[in-house]
Amino acid sequence: MARKYFGTDGIRGKTNAAPMTAAMAMRVGMAAGAHFRRGDHRHRVVIGKDTRLSGYMLENALVAGFTSVGMDVVLVGPMPTPAVAMLTHSMRADMGVMISASHNPYADNGIKLFGPDGYKLSDADELAIEALIESEVALAPSADIGRARRIEDARGRYIHFAKSTFPEDLRLDGLKIVVDCANGAAYQVAPSALWELGAQVVAIGVEPNGKNINDQVGSTAPLTLCETVVAAGADLGIALDGDADRLIVADEQGEVVDGDQLMAAIAGGWARQGRLRGGGLVATVMSNLGLERHLAAQGLDLVRTAVGDRHVLERMRGSGYNVGGEQSGHIILSDYATTGDGLVAALQVLAEIVRAGTPASEVLRRFEPVPQLLRNVRFGGGKPLEDDAVRTVIAAAEAELAGNGRVLIRASGTEPVIRVMAEGDDAGQVEAVVGRICDAVKRAAA
Repeated sequence: MARKYFGTDGIRGKTNAAPMTAAMAMRVGMAAGAHFRRGDHRHRVVIGKDTRLSGYMLENALVAGFTSVGMDVVLVGPMPTPAVAMLTHSMRADMGVMISASHNPYADNGIKLFGPDGYKLSDADELAIEALIESEVALAPSADIGRARRIEDARGRYIHFAKSTFPEDLRLDGLKIVVDCANGAAYQVAPSALWELGAQVVAIGVEPNGKNINDQVGSTAPLTLCETVVAAGADLGIALDGDADRLIVADEQGEVVDGDQLMAAIAGGWARQGRLRGGGLVATVMSNLGLERHLAAQGLDLVRTAVGDRHVLERMRGSGYNVGGEQSGHIILSDYATTGDGLVAALQVLAEIVRAGTPASEVLRRFEPVPQLLRNVRFGGGKPLEDDAVRTVIAAAEAELAGNGRVLIRASGTEPVIRVMAEGDDAGQVEAVVGRICDAVKRAAA
């Protein structure tokens, strides 16, 4: 059954336009609260947010919705998505909510929901909540309306948790680390955690004003990070996205290291320590063929899933893997977290660097990537991928790259965008293939 409101990562859209309005947020609170009211105990929901201007509006609307159906609300303010997941579980809450549109511009926002175990909701839960959104939800009697309170030590709780994932026998003394918090949810916790572990921290993207989240900073815009690493003579740069569930690294030379290389480094280190479970790692169809070849040379598997960290996590849980993620930097380490956690992943990368005692450029360049090109084609409406001319061009590209590469075309689950990716051993061939497909999609979408 198709979902009407939930996409690949919660409900998302431009604020003050359907579905991301205050009225919808209140309906979501009422529906989700009603769905998770199970048993006769006092029910509780944890709500966090990133630094977007619209977070105030959506937070208050969600509080109204949840309290109206008898759920108590715990507000933790600007916090990373993984922190909300962790706090939901540790506080024995019935559910958690993160108000964020992740790496999107400030004008967008979203609502991500977590169950009492700290995991994102199943399709069945999301469908049930969607049905309640469009129905009349029973309100609580006047005496049973929920209460809301704000806790002030949430940041400290998360910092303590993140530090606990770093090996006790290691410290970050002597390392100068640039951390780019994207003017987002981790602007306080990430620099503090690194400093408390002994690093000399150069923090950028830590002055949120409601409108500058992900604006020329963060994991999707790493140029500022790379330039700052070189200018500061730092050993490493860490870039998070707006809700800090994504990680991109810059080495000491100011060169970007993507999620594929980071997963290879973590999985390799954990395999040597006997910690890696499942005999490999889980990644999406977007991960580079070079990663697959690198792991195979070590006797490790790369299991691919559809795009989206929820698909990665489902496969990890179902097959017993403890390392997985996406090339874009969502890295899930299930020994520690129930979702992607940029700071925790960064600490595992730093542990590998400290143990090796060599520069980041050596530790984190585990394989030579196969030439890969991804382009986005924005469209206004329709279904360009169902156009016969587009299908013909795609089929020809697949035949051309057969045996030496692959083609992947998909519609984004969060934006009106067609993502066109190809990879192969011949960079010129890859570029030509992507160009032909993009041109066909643009003609079909015109």
